[in-house]
Amino acid sequence: MDTKDLMLDPKHESMSRDEMAVLQGQKLVKTVKRCYDNVPFYHDKMKDMGLEPGDIRNIEDIRKLPFTTKEDLRNNYPFGLCAVPRSEIVRLQGTSGTTGKLTIVPYTQHDVDVWAESAGRCLTMAGLTKEDIIHVCYGYGLFTGGLGADFAANRIGATVVPMSAGNTARQIMCMEDFGATALACTPSYALYLAESIAEAGKVDAMKLKVGIHGAEPWTEEMRRKIEEILHIECFDIYGLCEITGPGVAMDCRYHNGLHINHDFFYPEVLDPVTYEPMEDGELGELVFTTLEKEGMPLLRYRTKDLTSIDHSTCACGRTTPRISKFKGRTDDMKVIRGVNVFPTQVETILLSIGGNISNHYQMIVDRVNNSDTLTVMVEVNDNVFSDEMGKLDGLKRSVEAKLKQALGISVDVKLVEPKTIQRSEGKAKRVIDKRNLV
Repeated sequence: MDTKDLMLDPKHESMSRDEMAVLQGQKLVKTVKRCYDNVPFYHDKMKDMGLEPGDIRNIEDIRKLPFTTKEDLRNNYPFGLCAVPRSEIVRLQGTSGTTGKLTIVPYTQHDVDVWAESAGRCLTMAGLTKEDIIHVCYGYGLFTGGLGADFAANRIGATVVPMSAGNTARQIMCMEDFGATALACTPSYALYLAESIAEAGKVDAMKLKVGIHGAEPWTEEMRRKIEEILHIECFDIYGLCEITGPGVAMDCRYHNGLHINHDFFYPEVLDPVTYEPMEDGELGELVFTTLEKEGMPLLRYRTKDLTSIDHSTCACGRTTPRISKFKGRTDDMKVIRGVNVFPTQVETILLSIGGNISNHYQMIVDRVNNSDTLTVMVEVNDNVFSDEMGKLDGLKRSVEAKLKQALGISVDVKLVEPKTIQRSEGKAKRVIDKRNLV
Protein backbone atom coordinates (compact mmCIF):
# COMPACT_ATOMS: atom_id res chain seq x y z
CA MET A 1 0.00 0.00 0.00
CA ASP A 2 1.30 3.45 -0.94
CA THR A 3 2.05 5.48 2.22
CA LYS A 4 -0.11 8.31 0.88
CA ASP A 5 -3.07 5.92 1.03
CA LEU A 6 -2.74 6.22 4.81
CA MET A 7 -2.91 10.03 4.72
CA LEU A 8 -6.22 11.88 4.90
CA ASP A 9 -4.52 15.11 3.74
CA PRO A 10 -1.25 14.30 1.93
CA LYS A 11 -0.68 17.98 1.07
CA HIS A 12 -0.33 19.12 4.69
CA GLU A 13 0.93 15.86 6.18
CA SER A 14 3.91 15.73 3.80
CA MET A 15 4.44 19.44 3.04
CA SER A 16 8.05 20.62 2.90
CA ARG A 17 9.37 22.22 6.07
CA ASP A 18 9.91 25.60 4.40
CA GLU A 19 6.37 25.69 2.98
CA MET A 20 4.92 24.68 6.33
CA ALA A 21 6.89 27.38 8.17
CA VAL A 22 5.38 30.02 5.88
CA LEU A 23 1.86 28.64 6.47
CA GLN A 24 2.39 28.46 10.21
CA GLY A 25 3.68 32.02 10.27
CA GLN A 26 0.63 33.31 8.42
CA LYS A 27 -1.68 31.51 10.85
CA LEU A 28 0.29 32.69 13.88
CA VAL A 29 0.02 36.35 12.81
CA LYS A 30 -3.78 36.02 12.60
CA THR A 31 -3.99 34.14 15.90
CA VAL A 32 -1.93 36.73 17.80
CA LYS A 33 -4.06 39.57 16.44
CA ARG A 34 -7.23 37.70 17.41
CA CYS A 35 -5.91 37.23 20.94
CA TYR A 36 -4.72 40.82 21.29
CA ASP A 37 -7.94 42.35 19.95
CA ASN A 38 -10.49 40.07 21.64
CA VAL A 39 -9.03 38.57 24.83
CA PRO A 40 -8.27 41.09 27.61
CA PHE A 41 -5.98 38.55 29.33
CA TYR A 42 -3.65 38.38 26.32
CA HIS A 43 -4.02 42.08 25.51
CA ASP A 44 -2.83 43.03 29.00
CA LYS A 45 -0.04 40.45 29.02
CA MET A 46 1.34 41.62 25.70
CA LYS A 47 1.05 45.29 26.67
CA ASP A 48 2.99 44.57 29.87
CA MET A 49 5.71 42.95 27.75
CA GLY A 50 5.79 45.90 25.34
CA LEU A 51 4.60 43.58 22.60
CA GLU A 52 2.13 44.37 19.82
CA PRO A 53 0.66 42.12 17.09
CA GLY A 54 2.86 43.82 14.47
CA ASP A 55 5.93 42.47 16.24
CA ILE A 56 4.95 38.94 15.21
CA ARG A 57 5.84 38.44 11.54
CA ASN A 58 6.75 34.75 11.21
CA ILE A 59 6.75 31.49 13.13
CA GLU A 60 10.23 32.18 14.54
CA ASP A 61 8.75 35.11 16.46
CA ILE A 62 6.70 32.72 18.59
CA ARG A 63 9.34 32.87 21.32
CA LYS A 64 8.45 36.53 21.90
CA LEU A 65 4.96 35.56 23.06
CA PRO A 66 3.85 34.97 26.66
CA PHE A 67 3.15 31.55 28.11
CA THR A 68 -0.29 30.34 29.18
CA THR A 69 -0.90 27.90 32.05
CA LYS A 70 -3.81 25.89 33.33
CA GLU A 71 -3.97 28.31 36.24
CA ASP A 72 -4.66 31.10 33.74
CA LEU A 73 -7.60 29.08 32.40
CA ARG A 74 -8.94 28.56 35.91
CA ASN A 75 -8.55 32.24 36.78
CA ASN A 76 -10.54 33.19 33.69
CA TYR A 77 -13.28 30.56 34.22
CA PRO A 78 -15.61 30.11 32.49
CA PHE A 79 -15.46 32.42 29.44
CA GLY A 80 -12.69 34.94 30.17
CA LEU A 81 -10.44 33.63 27.40
CA CYS A 82 -13.17 33.43 24.78
CA ALA A 83 -12.21 35.33 21.61
CA VAL A 84 -15.57 35.37 19.82
CA PRO A 85 -19.12 36.45 20.74
CA ARG A 86 -21.05 33.86 22.75
CA SER A 87 -23.45 33.42 19.84
CA GLU A 88 -20.63 31.87 17.78
CA ILE A 89 -19.90 29.16 20.37
CA VAL A 90 -21.52 25.87 19.39
CA ARG A 91 -19.94 23.54 21.96
CA LEU A 92 -18.33 23.55 25.39
CA GLN A 93 -15.80 20.88 26.31
CA GLY A 94 -13.67 20.59 29.39
CA THR A 95 -11.69 18.54 31.84
CA SER A 96 -13.20 15.63 33.66
CA GLY A 97 -12.10 17.28 36.92
CA THR A 98 -13.80 15.83 39.97
CA THR A 99 -13.06 18.69 42.36
CA GLY A 100 -13.11 22.47 42.11
CA LYS A 101 -13.69 24.46 38.95
CA LEU A 102 -13.50 22.75 35.58
CA THR A 103 -11.27 23.79 32.72
CA ILE A 104 -13.81 24.88 30.11
CA VAL A 105 -12.97 25.28 26.43
CA PRO A 106 -15.46 26.92 24.01
CA TYR A 107 -15.56 25.73 20.38
CA THR A 108 -16.89 27.46 17.27
CA GLN A 109 -18.09 25.30 14.39
CA HIS A 110 -14.75 25.87 12.69
CA ASP A 111 -12.98 24.59 15.81
CA VAL A 112 -15.12 21.44 15.75
CA ASP A 113 -14.30 20.97 12.07
CA VAL A 114 -10.55 21.31 12.74
CA TRP A 115 -10.85 18.82 15.59
CA ALA A 116 -12.63 16.33 13.33
CA GLU A 117 -10.06 16.83 10.58
CA SER A 118 -7.04 16.31 12.84
CA ALA A 119 -8.59 13.29 14.56
CA GLY A 120 -9.67 11.88 11.20
CA ARG A 121 -6.06 12.08 10.00
CA CYS A 122 -5.11 9.95 13.00
CA LEU A 123 -7.63 7.21 12.29
CA THR A 124 -6.51 7.16 8.64
CA MET A 125 -2.92 6.85 9.90
CA ALA A 126 -3.98 3.58 11.57
CA GLY A 127 -5.36 2.27 8.28
CA LEU A 128 -9.02 2.81 9.18
CA THR A 129 -11.55 3.72 6.49
CA LYS A 130 -15.30 4.04 5.96
CA GLU A 131 -15.45 0.22 5.92
CA ASP A 132 -14.57 0.04 9.63
CA ILE A 133 -16.72 -0.19 12.75
CA ILE A 134 -15.18 1.74 15.65
CA HIS A 135 -16.19 0.76 19.18
CA VAL A 136 -15.69 3.84 21.39
CA CYS A 137 -15.58 3.42 25.15
CA TYR A 138 -13.92 6.67 26.05
CA GLY A 139 -16.29 8.70 28.21
CA TYR A 140 -18.76 11.00 26.47
CA GLY A 141 -19.73 14.39 27.90
CA LEU A 142 -17.51 17.35 28.77
CA PHE A 143 -14.45 15.07 28.55
CA THR A 144 -13.18 15.19 24.96
CA GLY A 145 -12.33 11.51 24.54
CA GLY A 146 -15.61 10.00 23.38
CA LEU A 147 -16.71 12.86 21.16
CA GLY A 148 -13.25 13.25 19.64
CA ALA A 149 -13.24 9.63 18.51
CA ASP A 150 -16.82 10.11 17.33
CA PHE A 151 -15.95 13.18 15.24
CA ALA A 152 -12.96 11.32 13.77
CA ALA A 153 -15.07 8.34 12.75
CA ASN A 154 -17.63 10.65 11.15
CA ARG A 155 -14.88 12.48 9.26
CA ILE A 156 -13.64 9.31 7.56
CA GLY A 157 -17.13 7.87 7.13
CA ALA A 158 -16.66 4.92 9.48
CA THR A 159 -19.43 3.39 11.60
CA VAL A 160 -19.16 4.47 15.24
CA VAL A 161 -20.53 2.58 18.25
CA PRO A 162 -20.72 5.21 21.05
CA MET A 163 -20.62 2.87 24.06
CA SER A 164 -18.82 5.14 26.55
CA ALA A 165 -17.27 3.44 29.60
CA GLY A 166 -18.66 0.84 31.96
CA ASN A 167 -20.47 -2.52 31.90
CA THR A 168 -17.63 -4.62 30.54
CA ALA A 169 -19.84 -7.62 29.77
CA ARG A 170 -22.01 -5.47 27.53
CA GLN A 171 -18.93 -3.96 25.87
CA ILE A 172 -17.71 -7.45 24.94
CA MET A 173 -21.14 -8.54 23.71
CA CYS A 174 -21.51 -5.49 21.47
CA MET A 175 -17.99 -5.77 20.06
CA GLU A 176 -18.72 -9.35 19.07
CA ASP A 177 -22.28 -8.82 17.83
CA PHE A 178 -21.58 -5.65 15.84
CA GLY A 179 -18.28 -6.87 14.40
CA ALA A 180 -16.15 -4.00 15.70
CA THR A 181 -12.85 -3.70 13.84
CA ALA A 182 -11.34 -0.94 16.03
CA LEU A 183 -11.40 -0.27 19.77
CA ALA A 184 -10.96 3.28 21.12
CA CYS A 185 -10.40 3.66 24.88
CA THR A 186 -7.70 4.34 27.47
CA PRO A 187 -4.82 1.84 27.43
CA SER A 188 -5.52 0.73 31.00
CA TYR A 189 -9.13 -0.06 30.12
CA ALA A 190 -8.01 -1.72 26.88
CA LEU A 191 -5.82 -4.08 28.90
CA TYR A 192 -8.69 -4.76 31.32
CA LEU A 193 -11.03 -5.45 28.39
CA ALA A 194 -8.42 -7.66 26.71
CA GLU A 195 -8.02 -9.77 29.84
CA SER A 196 -11.80 -9.99 30.24
CA ILE A 197 -12.24 -11.03 26.59
CA ALA A 198 -9.55 -13.70 27.02
CA GLU A 199 -11.12 -14.98 30.25
CA ALA A 200 -14.46 -15.25 28.44
CA GLY A 201 -12.84 -17.21 25.61
CA LYS A 202 -13.97 -14.60 23.08
CA VAL A 203 -10.70 -13.50 21.46
CA ASP A 204 -11.23 -15.57 18.31
CA ALA A 205 -14.83 -14.34 18.04
CA MET A 206 -13.67 -10.73 17.68
CA LYS A 207 -12.98 -8.97 14.38
CA LEU A 208 -10.78 -6.32 16.01
CA LYS A 209 -7.68 -5.29 14.11
CA VAL A 210 -6.77 -1.89 15.59
CA GLY A 211 -6.68 -0.24 19.01
CA ILE A 212 -6.68 3.57 19.41
CA HIS A 213 -5.53 4.33 22.94
CA GLY A 214 -4.69 7.53 24.79
CA ALA A 215 -5.64 9.93 27.62
CA GLU A 216 -2.93 8.55 29.94
CA PRO A 217 0.78 7.66 29.70
CA TRP A 218 1.50 4.03 28.80
CA THR A 219 4.53 1.98 27.95
CA GLU A 220 5.63 -0.13 25.00
CA GLU A 221 5.35 -3.14 27.28
CA MET A 222 1.66 -2.42 27.85
CA ARG A 223 1.17 -1.94 24.10
CA ARG A 224 2.71 -5.35 23.40
CA LYS A 225 0.60 -6.99 26.10
CA ILE A 226 -2.67 -5.69 24.61
CA GLU A 227 -1.53 -6.65 21.12
CA GLU A 228 -0.54 -10.16 22.20
CA ILE A 229 -3.88 -10.86 23.88
CA LEU A 230 -6.17 -9.41 21.20
CA HIS A 231 -3.97 -9.97 18.11
CA ILE A 232 -4.35 -6.33 17.05
CA GLU A 233 -2.11 -3.34 16.32
CA CYS A 234 -2.30 -0.58 18.93
CA PHE A 235 -1.79 3.14 18.26
CA ASP A 236 -1.03 5.91 20.73
CA ILE A 237 -3.30 8.94 20.24
CA TYR A 238 -2.79 12.24 22.05
CA GLY A 239 -4.94 15.23 22.77
CA LEU A 240 -5.76 17.61 25.59
CA CYS A 241 -8.98 19.51 26.06
CA GLU A 242 -7.22 22.89 26.23
CA ILE A 243 -5.81 22.50 22.69
CA THR A 244 -8.34 20.06 21.23
CA GLY A 245 -9.42 16.55 22.08
CA PRO A 246 -7.79 13.37 20.73
CA GLY A 247 -6.24 14.09 17.37
CA VAL A 248 -3.45 16.51 18.22
CA ALA A 249 -0.98 13.69 17.49
CA MET A 250 -0.73 9.94 16.94
CA ASP A 251 1.88 7.39 15.93
CA CYS A 252 1.83 5.84 12.46
CA ARG A 253 2.41 2.20 11.59
CA TYR A 254 6.16 2.64 12.09
CA HIS A 255 5.50 3.50 15.77
CA ASN A 256 8.49 5.83 15.92
CA GLY A 257 6.90 8.79 17.68
CA LEU A 258 3.55 10.59 17.53
CA HIS A 259 2.98 12.78 14.46
CA ILE A 260 1.72 16.26 15.42
CA ASN A 261 -0.80 17.95 13.13
CA HIS A 262 1.42 21.02 13.17
CA ASP A 263 -0.54 23.05 10.68
CA PHE A 264 -3.15 23.32 13.47
CA PHE A 265 -1.05 23.02 16.63
CA TYR A 266 2.50 24.39 16.79
CA PRO A 267 4.73 22.43 19.18
CA GLU A 268 7.74 23.49 21.22
CA VAL A 269 9.72 21.28 23.60
CA LEU A 270 11.33 23.48 26.24
CA ASP A 271 13.38 23.14 29.38
CA PRO A 272 10.66 23.40 32.08
CA VAL A 273 12.91 25.59 34.24
CA THR A 274 14.77 27.86 31.80
CA TYR A 275 12.16 27.72 28.95
CA GLU A 276 15.00 27.31 26.45
CA PRO A 277 14.30 25.07 23.43
CA MET A 278 15.53 21.50 23.74
CA GLU A 279 17.43 19.83 20.92
CA ASP A 280 15.76 16.99 19.04
CA GLY A 281 15.80 13.88 21.22
CA GLU A 282 16.19 15.78 24.51
CA LEU A 283 13.48 15.54 27.18
CA GLY A 284 11.49 18.67 27.94
CA GLU A 285 8.03 20.11 28.50
CA LEU A 286 5.65 20.16 25.55
CA VAL A 287 4.22 23.61 24.77
CA PHE A 288 1.49 24.25 22.20
CA THR A 289 0.19 27.29 20.33
CA THR A 290 -3.11 26.85 18.51
CA LEU A 291 -2.92 28.14 14.94
CA GLU A 292 -6.58 28.07 13.90
CA LYS A 293 -8.61 28.08 17.12
CA GLU A 294 -11.36 30.71 17.11
CA GLY A 295 -13.28 30.08 20.32
CA MET A 296 -10.35 30.00 22.73
CA PRO A 297 -6.99 30.42 20.98
CA LEU A 298 -4.03 29.70 23.26
CA LEU A 299 -0.51 31.08 23.03
CA ARG A 300 2.36 28.86 24.20
CA TYR A 301 0.24 26.69 26.48
CA ARG A 302 2.36 24.70 28.94
CA THR A 303 0.99 21.15 28.87
CA LYS A 304 3.25 19.78 31.65
CA ASP A 305 3.71 16.69 29.47
CA LEU A 306 7.35 15.56 29.28
CA THR A 307 8.59 14.35 25.91
CA SER A 308 11.21 14.84 23.20
CA ILE A 309 10.71 15.90 19.59
CA ASP A 310 12.05 14.71 16.24
CA HIS A 311 11.75 16.91 13.14
CA SER A 312 13.18 14.40 10.66
CA THR A 313 10.97 12.94 7.93
CA CYS A 314 9.34 9.66 8.98
CA ALA A 315 9.57 6.46 6.95
CA CYS A 316 5.82 6.81 6.37
CA GLY A 317 6.48 9.94 4.29
CA ARG A 318 5.09 12.46 6.76
CA THR A 319 7.14 15.58 7.43
CA THR A 320 5.19 16.40 10.57
CA PRO A 321 7.32 16.54 13.75
CA ARG A 322 7.07 13.54 16.05
CA ILE A 323 7.04 13.48 19.83
CA SER A 324 8.18 10.47 21.83
CA LYS A 325 5.90 8.55 24.17
CA PHE A 326 5.47 10.62 27.28
CA LYS A 327 7.84 10.06 30.15
CA GLY A 328 5.10 11.46 32.35
CA ARG A 329 3.91 14.87 33.45
CA THR A 330 5.74 17.43 35.49
CA ASP A 331 2.88 17.13 37.99
CA ASP A 332 2.87 13.28 37.86
CA MET A 333 6.54 13.13 38.70
CA LYS A 334 7.18 12.33 42.35
CA VAL A 335 10.34 13.48 44.06
CA ILE A 336 11.13 10.71 46.54
CA ARG A 337 14.24 11.13 48.68
CA GLY A 338 15.57 13.56 46.08
CA VAL A 339 14.98 11.21 43.12
CA ASN A 340 12.54 11.90 40.28
CA VAL A 341 10.21 8.92 39.90
CA PHE A 342 7.57 8.40 37.19
CA PRO A 343 4.86 5.72 37.18
CA THR A 344 5.93 4.69 33.67
CA GLN A 345 9.35 3.66 35.02
CA VAL A 346 7.70 1.29 37.49
CA GLU A 347 5.34 -0.05 34.82
CA THR A 348 8.20 -0.77 32.42
CA ILE A 349 10.08 -2.82 35.00
CA LEU A 350 7.04 -4.82 36.13
CA LEU A 351 5.95 -5.62 32.60
CA SER A 352 9.49 -6.68 31.65
CA ILE A 353 9.54 -9.22 34.51
CA GLY A 354 6.45 -11.06 33.28
CA GLY A 355 5.86 -14.56 34.58
CA ASN A 356 3.83 -14.50 37.77
CA ILE A 357 3.83 -10.69 37.87
CA SER A 358 0.61 -9.17 36.49
CA ASN A 359 0.12 -5.80 34.78
CA HIS A 360 -1.74 -4.22 37.67
CA TYR A 361 0.13 -2.15 40.23
CA GLN A 362 -0.20 0.92 42.43
CA MET A 363 2.44 3.20 43.94
CA ILE A 364 1.91 4.55 47.46
CA VAL A 365 4.18 7.39 48.57
CA ASP A 366 4.26 8.31 52.26
CA ARG A 367 6.49 10.02 54.81
CA VAL A 368 7.52 8.12 57.93
CA ASN A 369 9.80 9.69 60.56
CA ASN A 370 10.57 12.56 58.16
CA SER A 371 11.72 10.15 55.44
CA ASP A 372 9.90 9.43 52.18
CA THR A 373 8.80 5.86 51.56
CA LEU A 374 7.64 4.17 48.35
CA THR A 375 5.47 1.07 48.45
CA VAL A 376 4.53 -0.67 45.22
CA MET A 377 1.56 -3.01 45.35
CA VAL A 378 1.76 -5.63 42.61
CA GLU A 379 -0.76 -8.31 41.73
CA VAL A 380 0.65 -11.80 41.16
CA ASN A 381 -0.88 -15.01 39.86
CA ASP A 382 -2.88 -17.27 42.19
CA ASN A 383 -0.38 -20.10 41.99
CA VAL A 384 2.28 -18.00 43.75
CA PHE A 385 0.18 -17.92 46.91
CA SER A 386 -0.49 -21.64 46.72
CA ASP A 387 3.23 -22.47 46.53
CA GLU A 388 5.67 -22.52 49.42
CA MET A 389 6.27 -19.22 51.24
CA GLY A 390 9.91 -19.12 50.16
CA LYS A 391 8.91 -18.68 46.51
CA LEU A 392 6.76 -15.67 47.39
CA ASP A 393 9.56 -14.08 49.42
CA GLY A 394 12.03 -14.72 46.63
CA LEU A 395 9.78 -13.07 44.05
CA LYS A 396 9.27 -10.07 46.36
CA ARG A 397 13.04 -9.61 46.80
CA SER A 398 13.62 -9.98 43.07
CA VAL A 399 11.06 -7.30 42.19
CA GLU A 400 12.42 -4.95 44.88
CA ALA A 401 15.96 -5.38 43.53
CA LYS A 402 14.93 -4.63 39.94
CA LEU A 403 12.96 -1.53 40.97
CA LYS A 404 15.81 -0.24 43.14
CA GLN A 405 18.25 -0.69 40.26
CA ALA A 406 15.94 1.19 37.86
CA LEU A 407 14.78 3.98 40.18
CA GLY A 408 17.85 4.50 42.32
CA ILE A 409 15.92 4.23 45.61
CA SER A 410 14.79 1.33 47.79
CA VAL A 411 11.20 0.17 47.35
CA ASP A 412 8.92 -1.91 49.57
CA VAL A 413 7.02 -4.33 47.32
CA LYS A 414 3.75 -5.86 48.49
CA LEU A 415 2.63 -8.83 46.41
CA VAL A 416 -1.15 -9.14 46.46
CA GLU A 417 -3.70 -11.53 45.03
CA PRO A 418 -5.41 -11.01 41.64
CA LYS A 419 -8.22 -8.43 41.52
CA THR A 420 -6.97 -6.79 44.74
CA ILE A 421 -6.11 -3.46 43.12
CA GLN A 422 -9.17 -1.53 42.01
CA ARG A 423 -9.75 -1.59 38.26
CA SER A 424 -10.44 1.55 36.29
CA GLU A 425 -12.67 2.00 33.27
CA GLY A 426 -11.24 5.46 32.71
CA LYS A 427 -7.80 6.77 33.61
CA ALA A 428 -5.96 4.39 35.95
CA LYS A 429 -4.98 5.87 39.34
CA ARG A 430 -1.41 4.66 39.58
CA VAL A 431 -0.08 6.85 42.40
CA ILE A 432 -1.39 7.69 45.87
CA ASP A 433 0.70 10.35 47.61
CA LYS A 434 -0.07 10.51 51.33
CA ARG A 435 2.59 13.08 52.18
CA ASN A 436 0.26 16.09 51.89
CA LEU A 437 3.07 18.18 50.45
CA VAL A 438 2.28 21.88 50.04
